[in-house]
Amino acid sequence: MYFLYGAKDGGRLRLVATFDSEQQLLAYVHWATLENLPGRRAKFEQGSALVGFNTEHHSARPLTSDDAEDVPHNPSPSML
Repeated sequence: MYFLYGAKDGGRLRLVATFDSEQQLLAYVHWATLENLPGRRAKFEQGSALVGFNTEHHSARPLTSDDAEDVPHNPSPSML
């Protein structure tokens, strides 16, 4: 499983979604990113799991104690 996190300007990482594959995760981040900003920051699509955050991080292992059961699994644009 792959874990997608959002954060605001160096704040705490928050788990926002999980994915079965890294390819799915990267495709979702590509879709959700409206604009890349300086300093690895970005603007994200309204309705995406990353809305309200300005950075994303991903990992093949959990980085926080957030419960993966509490976030969408394999979200896609068609789920909006």
